[in-house]
Amino acid sequence: MAAKSTKAKADLSPKKIFAISRKNRIILGFFTMVLAIAFLIALISFLSTWKEDQSILGDWMNRSTAAKNTLNKFGAVVAYYALYQGFGVSSFIFGYLLGISGWAMMFTSKRFSLWSQWFWGLYSVIFLSVGFGFLFTSAPLWGGVVGYEMNLLLKDYAGTTGVGLILLCALMIFAVRVLQFDPEKIQLATWFTRFKNNKNTVGSIDTESPVALEEDEISVPLIPVDPAESVLNESQPVDFPDESQEESDQQTLSAESRVQVPLSWKPAMEASTLHESNKEPNPEGDVPIELNEITQETEETDNLAAQIRDQFGDFDPTLELSNYQFPPIELLAAHGSSGSITINEEELEENKNKIVDTLKNYSIGIAQIKATIGPTVTLYEIVPEAGIRISKIKNLEDDIALSLSALGIRIIAPIPGKGTIGIEVPNKNPSVVSMRSVIASTKFQKAEMELPIAFGKTISNETFVVDLAKMPHMLMAGATGQGKSVGLNAVLTSLLYKKHPAEVKFVLVDPKKVELTLYNKIERHFLAKLPDSADAIITDNTKVIHTLNSLCIEMDQRYELLKLAMVRNIKEYNEKFKSRRLNPNEGHQFLPYIVLVIDEFADLIMTAGKEVETPIARLAQLARAIGIHLIIATQRPSVNVITGIIKANFPARLA
Repeated sequence: MAAKSTKAKADLSPKKIFAISRKNRIILGFFTMVLAIAFLIALISFLSTWKEDQSILGDWMNRSTAAKNTLNKFGAVVAYYALYQGFGVSSFIFGYLLGISGWAMMFTSKRFSLWSQWFWGLYSVIFLSVGFGFLFTSAPLWGGVVGYEMNLLLKDYAGTTGVGLILLCALMIFAVRVLQFDPEKIQLATWFTRFKNNKNTVGSIDTESPVALEEDEISVPLIPVDPAESVLNESQPVDFPDESQEESDQQTLSAESRVQVPLSWKPAMEASTLHESNKEPNPEGDVPIELNEITQETEETDNLAAQIRDQFGDFDPTLELSNYQFPPIELLAAHGSSGSITINEEELEENKNKIVDTLKNYSIGIAQIKATIGPTVTLYEIVPEAGIRISKIKNLEDDIALSLSALGIRIIAPIPGKGTIGIEVPNKNPSVVSMRSVIASTKFQKAEMELPIAFGKTISNETFVVDLAKMPHMLMAGATGQGKSVGLNAVLTSLLYKKHPAEVKFVLVDPKKVELTLYNKIERHFLAKLPDSADAIITDNTKVIHTLNSLCIEMDQRYELLKLAMVRNIKEYNEKFKSRRLNPNEGHQFLPYIVLVIDEFADLIMTAGKEVETPIARLAQLARAIGIHLIIATQRPSVNVITGIIKANFPARLA
């Protein structure tokens, strides 16, 4: 009875309960291997079809749509979250791990440890993802979102150099533990010896195994080799003669010991051709060489592009709307600003004395002070006495603001390019800088830029004009009422007053439905929209995804045109097209700039979801060269609104 109870207890042990039979292991292993094969097929197919499947990712539950991936929607979605949103190219290792797990379940083998394979496999996935994210910051498919974000996290604490050292240490661990790397096995002395021997010895001719000639054998006298008078084939080994050979230079080889060389035919060189000479060698043993110079025929081809340009002139894209007139400057309100600044000498003297007295209280002497008056801010440039630390003045920012009774000041220490320290103080009666005065300024009217934008005036009362094409994308951020919409209107107004409709197009996204509706009147000239869309200004967030995907397709098509034209950017392409060096019958056309404006980007993320991040990230990374520029306005550019990949491609920021 005791033996029976012991046996029953052994049968009910956890090891027996959770044990898998041999048949179930075979079935489970087979399904695991099939899953691994399907996973690898989906990843490989995604590398060539991910552009076409972008629109499917946001609507993959719709049965009427189909993906280009080999495994259709399943493959597209799985590969997207594995490659792009996951670990990047290193996700292929998961397919290997699944396959080897299925193999281990089907065939019981002790050749390897499955736990060790999974440990070092996951180690490799993380290492390669972080490594590719460190090396390829602008290509998300290499390291994936995980690799990119882990790089940002590590750089915040260790910096770029620290991340590189961490990756080097991780590589060394893998090489020693997995690849069995041992520095003692590297024999540097043997390597240097072999390198020295290979460098000093070019080769030798084997005379013991002569090669039979197809034609009559020729007895060649052994003569010193002159590099200037011989043509050698680089693949044929040559033995340089020594002193013993120089003594027998004039002796001819016998029939048993002469070197038999097969005749080899080579194509003619560009400069000269070596011909056989049927002449007998002269008594001195020199074989004459006849050089035959090839005459290069120059084909005179008519330059069709030059003829067309001489006949019709350069192509003018504005002729399509030749009657178009730029908006008059009178449409803009002056706001009572004549462009001149009123100087209040009493205010200047009072602020100067307060700054000097405040610094004097802290034993800081001023050698010189100069004021530059701007429309809203006055810059006081001070030169401290010798021996005064700049940091000591910067620490007194709040004390100077208190003495001036100002809302806030800014200390620039030092001013770049000058040996002075700047203190910016707001004016008591600031002047209004109107858009009319900026647009009418000479600097804006004569600006030689692709996409000029006037933002206002500097502290020296000069018009501040920048080129959007060089930014190339811009991020506007600020709380409600801080002027984001005013900034967008300034950008659009500047381009409307400077560019012809054939030179620039706008794609406007306005979730608030009231900020950009004013531009509906220029729909037929400047606004770009989808063919089946009724409204030129996109106010429905669900239609934004289709518009962004259409811009990605337009970007790819433009890159194909640039590839055919063999140019690098849209400026070179349009110049080549204007000079009539590109044939319109081959699909070439004049490419206008496209400016995508998105207002309230945070609301777009909340309603349309994360599907808009992929096309925006692609446009931000690649669209600069083909003339598509993005302007995004949001209240708070946090990570949950604008990801690190998108933010990294917006170097120009306005707050």
